[in-house]
Amino acid sequence: MKTVTLGTHGPRIGRIGLGLMGMSAFYTGNSTDDAASVRTIHRALELGVTLLDTAEIYGPYTNEELLGRALAGRRDQAVIATKFGTIRHRGDGSRGLDGSPENVRLSIEGSLQRLGTDYIDIYYQHRMDPDTPVEDTVGALAELIREGKLRHYGLSEAAPATIRRAHAVHPVTALQTEYSLWSRDPEAEILPVVRELGIGFVPYSPLGRGFLTGTIRSVEQLDESDFRRQNPRFEGDNLGANIRIVEEVDAVANEIGAKPGQVALAWLLAKGSDIAPIPGTKRVSYLEENVAADAIELNAAQIAALDALSAPVGDRYADMTPLNR
Repeated sequence: MKTVTLGTHGPRIGRIGLGLMGMSAFYTGNSTDDAASVRTIHRALELGVTLLDTAEIYGPYTNEELLGRALAGRRDQAVIATKFGTIRHRGDGSRGLDGSPENVRLSIEGSLQRLGTDYIDIYYQHRMDPDTPVEDTVGALAELIREGKLRHYGLSEAAPATIRRAHAVHPVTALQTEYSLWSRDPEAEILPVVRELGIGFVPYSPLGRGFLTGTIRSVEQLDESDFRRQNPRFEGDNLGANIRIVEEVDAVANEIGAKPGQVALAWLLAKGSDIAPIPGTKRVSYLEENVAADAIELNAAQIAALDALSAPVGDRYADMTPLNR
């Protein structure tokens, strides 16, 4: 697999990573076969996928534990990214935003233990806490970097002004935000800012929460607990209206003999060498399919056709208030 450097001073990684969330939380079939998930992680490392993305909220906690077990004896092969800030460790451990320095330290100690490591490669603030200045949060992260518990830190779903404020305290290595043919909001302001500042960009949900693979045609395919059932883009008439996007992606896929999901990933990779998407899967076969997108090069006409796709119907979350702030 081709490699990229994440940001100006970040780690060298395979340019396609692996999102682990669906192995343990939120999606249909999570936590049903941890052995298969471990096999997928091991196969990812064999294929040159080095960026492995988790978070304490996934489970909660069980996804980090799963990754820790999978990396036993293989820690030096992986770039571990995990996230904090959506569990209140200063209180009863309930869900809620807390970017306070105290919570940063409580969070990382738990993550280090669950992951079975003494350092984390990239530590993201999962969502911005409106009650804690980002300068205070980053100050605590910078201390942890000096102590050797972190190599780098990042932000997730942060607004341009917040990114600049954080970067002024200590350089941000990576920004993680949803970006795909399904969600192109970052193109207007986020991508220009991170490129100006030398920050790497890590698109999550690069396959539109599975929609861009062309395999989801009805919410009845999803478990009752699958959070996509409450996602506006999957609800009611929106789902049917949005299938047109997949049909147009599929047309390009048929033209080059690829799968729709591979085309979606190839389109993202064509957007810049500073982009490292993290498609998620818990199956080896889908992992191998995603990784094969590394070898696909779309021509200018195909990229233009995909660029011209209309936006999907519906917000990307039922509650958009924690995003881009």
